[in-house]
Amino acid sequence: MQTVFRSEQRGAANHGWLQAKHSFSFADWYEPSRMGFGVLRVINEDRVAPHSGFGTHGHRDMEIVTYILDGELSHKDSMGNGEAGGAHAGVIRPGEIQRMSAGSGVLHSEMNHSAAPVHLLQIWLLPRSRGGAPGYEQAAIEPASLRGRLGLLAAPEGGLVAINSDARLFAGRFDGAEQAELTLAPGRLAYLHVARGSLVVNGERLAAGDALQLEPGAGAALRLQFEQGEQAEVLVFDLGR
Repeated sequence: MQTVFRSEQRGAANHGWLQAKHSFSFADWYEPSRMGFGVLRVINEDRVAPHSGFGTHGHRDMEIVTYILDGELSHKDSMGNGEAGGAHAGVIRPGEIQRMSAGSGVLHSEMNHSAAPVHLLQIWLLPRSRGGAPGYEQAAIEPASLRGRLGLLAAPEGGLVAINSDARLFAGRFDGAEQAELTLAPGRLAYLHVARGSLVVNGERLAAGDALQLEPGAGAALRLQFEQGEQAEVLVFDLGR
């Protein structure tokens, strides 16, 4: 089964300093039919105004991935990241991916200290196991790894960052004649989110903010075909149930 969700079907919130779109139920937007898909729980498209952001708050038992489209975001947490002398400076920019495993509990803040807005996607994935020590990882994405193909950004093994979740996150950029295919193992779920531009996936023209959700038939594998991109940037999730 293949289902299209258009950008305008998402929840929306205007907090002044934050303009947010929610693909799944989040905060004050509650939609019983959109409580997540497999182990994917949240995709929030956020635009954060200059000199503002998310103050210190807590998480636990969630894998949180941040993907910057424009601008930069400063991260600081109770593990020491973002602090002077910490393991990571905590600033994430376009062309990088950040993973925070909340584990048994972590406090963090995400601030836009610049004079320009920041545009980002924040993704939450349910963990394979609860508790455990929180963790943080940040990696640069080689642009060529996404050009006309799908690059593996996050996975339990083999991605740029490691996640404690039964999921793999790919990203790709497609324009003109560029094409790619991705086949998932039988029983897996697929969810695709267009970050910008437009492209055709499995015969469906999708624009920025649109999503495609795929569930296989019994014992069947899923195949996704990407083509006819127009400055498209897309995230693709290979998900457990």
